[in-house]
Amino acid sequence: MVMNPHFASPCGLYCGVCAIYIAARENNTKLKERLVNLYKGGTPGKGTLPNSENLSIEDIHCGGCLSNDLFMHCEQCEIRECNRERGYAGCHECDEFPCEHIDRFSMAIGKKAIMRCVPYRREFGDEKWVRDEEVRYTCPECGNKVFRGVMKCNQCKTQLDLD
Repeated sequence: MVMNPHFASPCGLYCGVCAIYIAARENNTKLKERLVNLYKGGTPGKGTLPNSENLSIEDIHCGGCLSNDLFMHCEQCEIRECNRERGYAGCHECDEFPCEHIDRFSMAIGKKAIMRCVPYRREFGDEKWVRDEEVRYTCPECGNKVFRGVMKCNQCKTQLDLD
């Protein structure tokens, strides 16, 4: 497997299994609409992304956290900026993890994944972290690739709890 260098986000969320990236890659309008609703707070109990009140389906695109094509949340991510300022490739290199930036992370599933991924990436390295994230987000019933946070496989409809 060839690792896309744009997908190795500083926070530890592997971009290759991000719903924003997948919705844009597949030009999946239905998924884009659901993501806009989720991030604007239209799904009760799911929270919102900061500054997302004007988010639209045209904003649902990203080429990975380290690319030049960023989702608006990634553009304003204080974790990404902190790592850049410190000269780190990611939080796995920082002795202060977890920090206030992680504590303030706006999406609960993302924060949970960060808390799992950073120590794993620190211990096993980038290549194993990426391979294992790709495997983790594969439906165990039908082998369909799914995204972080998914509750049900869109192919076989199996209930999933991958996070």
